[in-house]
Amino acid sequence: MQGHEESVTKHEQLLQHIESLKIGTKISVRKLAKSLGVSEGTAYRAVKEAENLGIVITKERIGTVRVEKKPRNISDQLTFGDVVEIVEGHVLGGADGLNKTLHKYVIGAMKIDAMARYIDAGSLLLIGNRENAHSLALEQGAGVLITGGFGTSRDVKTQADRLSLPIISSRHDTFTVASMINRAIFDRLIKKKIMLVEDIVVSKPKVNMLKVSSNISDFDQLSIETGYQHFPVVDEWNRVIGIVTRKDIEDLNGDQSIEKCLTRHPITVGLQTSLASAAQIMVWEGIDFLPVVDRNRKLISSITRREVLQAMRDVRNQPQLGETFEHLMWNGFAEERDESGKLFFHGVITPQMATDLGTISHGVLTSLMTQAGLSAAKDASGGGDYVVDNLTTYFVRPVQIENPVVITPVLLEMSRRACKLEIVMTYQDHLISKAVMTLQSIDHS
Repeated sequence: MQGHEESVTKHEQLLQHIESLKIGTKISVRKLAKSLGVSEGTAYRAVKEAENLGIVITKERIGTVRVEKKPRNISDQLTFGDVVEIVEGHVLGGADGLNKTLHKYVIGAMKIDAMARYIDAGSLLLIGNRENAHSLALEQGAGVLITGGFGTSRDVKTQADRLSLPIISSRHDTFTVASMINRAIFDRLIKKKIMLVEDIVVSKPKVNMLKVSSNISDFDQLSIETGYQHFPVVDEWNRVIGIVTRKDIEDLNGDQSIEKCLTRHPITVGLQTSLASAAQIMVWEGIDFLPVVDRNRKLISSITRREVLQAMRDVRNQPQLGETFEHLMWNGFAEERDESGKLFFHGVITPQMATDLGTISHGVLTSLMTQAGLSAAKDASGGGDYVVDNLTTYFVRPVQIENPVVITPVLLEMSRRACKLEIVMTYQDHLISKAVMTLQSIDHS
């Protein structure tokens, strides 16, 4: 046990040493191990965790470098370095400018004088082997991406180095490169919209906790100060060993140790856990509180069900940019009600939803029925939030592309904690598929 504590301490010392390095410092695992007197394996693990934390990056031909960690929500813009990786390119010159961001790209499919009107500082010119255009773009403060695997002259490379503006070469054609960059931009928008535990924790004040040596009076005092009824319990190394709630101490005296009543081996989450996952964990385990820990189970913060729900609702009110495939499919379905007010959805099966045989994919069909069920449950509960607990689907007959279908959710049972529905999909009044879905509410406390 003592050896384990020493290794943890060495690991933390390595991380602290890496954090203390100046931005731009190159990092060698061998030199790091030698300077701090640890094994190369220990040094390598510390470097990999630093990479996960976003304080170092490793790039081909450059190595591992200390960088400034960027807040997750600061920008969705690409850097020239990101473009190099996206288009599988290599840098011909101006490598010092790889960390610069670009705000747009321009396809150079026009004459030089016309092209000049569209190129400005911070843009990226996508073009073939036209050296005069390469030089023009650099002069106007733009980077250059040469498509088709072509190179450029020594003078242009020297110009790129002098201006610290990257000139990149990719073997792909211009259309493919533009598509790859577009895809990367939309992927970033999607990732930015997906909220993580980190997004809640970063704005929270200092975490409230109890030590394993604390007593019931300490719990009562902290509860009065914060208004909370549950706290993580940590050992002398700040590792989470349990949680304690008001219910756990009801029959205990003030001078008794909380070590006797805490719940050991609690469920925890990390900073990179999505809020949706945290919500599902709370529902499945029947808990309203989760400690947030690092890879060594050291306490970082804590989150409550109410905080998770509020953050998830806030993100729904943001502009819907960078839609996922699921959103794109479901957006093609319209919501209506029949004369009795019963909710149903109708849409057309597009070619993108089909298998190579021309019938709807089972995965797509399940996704559409799931979305219909979630929408119906939200409507019936007056806006409640749910997660899928179980879905049993019966496929009756195939449906071809370009066929209009109707999805009708039927509410079977609803309580404060759960909702049960039958989902029916039909084509021209013929049954295609039927599913029974059980949802769990994440609103109840």
